[in-house]
Amino acid sequence: MKTAQTCLARWWIVVVFAAAMAWVEAAVVFYLRSTIDRIEPHQPDPLPVIGGFASVELPRELATMVMLFTVGALAGRTWRVRLGYTAFAFGVWDIFYYVFLKIMCGWPHSLLDWDVLFLLPLPWWGLVLAPMLISLLMITWGTFACLIEREPRSALSNWRVWVLNFIGVALTLYVFMADAIAASHHGMDAIRMVLPEKFNWFLFCVALLLMAAPVMQIGWQLLKKTGSERVMNQAEADFNADTA
Repeated sequence: MKTAQTCLARWWIVVVFAAAMAWVEAAVVFYLRSTIDRIEPHQPDPLPVIGGFASVELPRELATMVMLFTVGALAGRTWRVRLGYTAFAFGVWDIFYYVFLKIMCGWPHSLLDWDVLFLLPLPWWGLVLAPMLISLLMITWGTFACLIEREPRSALSNWRVWVLNFIGVALTLYVFMADAIAASHHGMDAIRMVLPEKFNWFLFCVALLLMAAPVMQIGWQLLKKTGSERVMNQAEADFNADTA
């Protein structure tokens, strides 16, 4: 019971950290987009070169990833659970980021608004709904990973599901960067001016399904474990009733 309470406390601490970090991230993006008049990212000249913003913004995005990994490393005891907390923190952070940005400036107007999701190694373009679906997947997997912290061997170590997951990640990255990749042979200016018009939902859904392979595997494992425990408890209850 004490162990379960400790895990729940750590879970909530990560939630609070990720939500607070999301507010800071949303505030920084609000300030930046207000400065360059790009509250709505999907407009002509979406990534203007102004001052030294690029040399500051790219390391800031990398620093964000480091912070998320750090809180996961501090919350977990094993590498598997640390990755679980990192994924969980990322998902919570990303969802609250859009919630807080909506509160601050009224954008996004809907889940189908275009957004520049990331800038490394090329600009990632996607509809707001896409990263939020990925975030829900990460929250689910991260929570499952924390639930099996004490398991010596689990679905987390099944390399086949992770191969499927990595293929899904690669496809997702391609969907987000497809337009930038297509413009890359025209130079950096062309990449900055990219303004996508159509999102490849079919390929994204295939990628999302592949990325969900570890979630489905570990969910099935937990379901079987719960079912086995119920059978054992029922058998023990029947035995006690028969011998009473």
